[in-house]
Amino acid sequence: MNVRAQISMAMNLDKCIGCHTCSVTCKNVWTNRQGAEYMWWNNVETRPGPGYPRQWENQNKYNGGWALDGGKLKLRIELGKNYKPPSLQDYYEPWTYDYEVLFSEKQTEQQPVARPISLITDEPMDVAYGPNWNDDLAGTDYILEDPGLDGLQKEVYAQFRDVFMMYLPRICNHCLNPSCLAACPRKAIYKREEDGIVLVDQNRCRGYRYCVAACPYKKVYYNWKTGKSEKCILCYPRVEAGQPTVCSLTCVGKIRYMGVLLYDADKVLDVASTPDPTQLVRRFIDEVLLDPFDPAVVEAARRNGIPDDWIKAAQRSPVYKIVKKWKVGFPLHPEFRTLPMVFYVPPLSPVVTTFEKTYGAKITDVFPKVSELRIPIKYLANLLTAGDTSLVEQALKKLIAVRIYERSRNVAEPGLAEKAKAALAEAGLTEEDAEEMYRLFALARYEDRFVIPTNPKRYAKQPYIERGVVGLP
Repeated sequence: MNVRAQISMAMNLDKCIGCHTCSVTCKNVWTNRQGAEYMWWNNVETRPGPGYPRQWENQNKYNGGWALDGGKLKLRIELGKNYKPPSLQDYYEPWTYDYEVLFSEKQTEQQPVARPISLITDEPMDVAYGPNWNDDLAGTDYILEDPGLDGLQKEVYAQFRDVFMMYLPRICNHCLNPSCLAACPRKAIYKREEDGIVLVDQNRCRGYRYCVAACPYKKVYYNWKTGKSEKCILCYPRVEAGQPTVCSLTCVGKIRYMGVLLYDADKVLDVASTPDPTQLVRRFIDEVLLDPFDPAVVEAARRNGIPDDWIKAAQRSPVYKIVKKWKVGFPLHPEFRTLPMVFYVPPLSPVVTTFEKTYGAKITDVFPKVSELRIPIKYLANLLTAGDTSLVEQALKKLIAVRIYERSRNVAEPGLAEKAKAALAEAGLTEEDAEEMYRLFALARYEDRFVIPTNPKRYAKQPYIERGVVGLP
């Protein structure tokens, strides 16, 4: 057992309001400079929709991530052969406006118009696409570009603006098996041993952009000014000081949680090579991610030089509770086989009371109706569990059970307490679990949402990539 520790993040999609505060603060801190105008290390997408860059999930178009070749992992891109990074049109041509004309234009009967000006060419342009082009427009034709709707009736959903909609915040996943790292011929991308953060060495990078093509989430960007690649750094200067990322700190909905996860590095390649992608998530959570309370895991972690304060932080980690303990958080598109370390709690929509009004269902009849919630479980499964609907359904049951339990504590209704206990039992939760989940998701304070040990010790004795963990070809 080769125990390692990583700073990880979980996001509760049930609470995201799509305000883009996380995107704006990240932009102002890290990419507010020439050459990075189109970069959004953190972006929030309206789903269903094409995403940013356009159709980033379509690996038939971009050849990102890993594929199995004879049972072994292989990069989908072959250097110099099927190299398909996104074009500027897949992102957007960043622009500003000629505001001076609003003041210098002579008075006329028509309102003066500030024309868009390209930030790259400084020439007038027509705006054709942007990072939030379909913001709040999940019911328009843009829905047809969403690969996550495979197996669903795209045309039917596209006819109704209010059929279903959700927000999906995205950052670099700081994967355990990053394809961007493996694709870089300069070895400019590396994964830090002490906290698992994936970074780009700007001194080694030569701007080949293989990393951009290989990342299936398209979270590596090319800086046209410097000629080098850049990506989310998980605000590592803040993390080293025990502080959360800027996107987490400024999140209006408080949907983000950060903490330490312990994992078995020796299991990474084996699990990432799982033939059936629907089984990959289960193996990832059960075999790769470790229980920090297990004495054998603790002993192995200490033997590997992981400091005690990191082990204690892993035991208090909200991400551990969400992903490993309660199993209500899942990685984004695990079928890409990169083993992402950013997890998502699927949205429960609508709330129980609205659910009852819509379907005429009583509390005890909720669970059989989970498959008929407004956001199709199949869509959520395509997004988070490689199509395994049972995992999503069980997570939604747990979220509903917690709401039923809390309602039973505040509503004087005969027999409701017994029904709540039955709902918890069916969801596989105890009353203590329900209380803890409610506090974490609804009432959590700063120190509960962010459990980040300070000053990470560089306990690694050898570089990560030399152990062959990341599947280098």
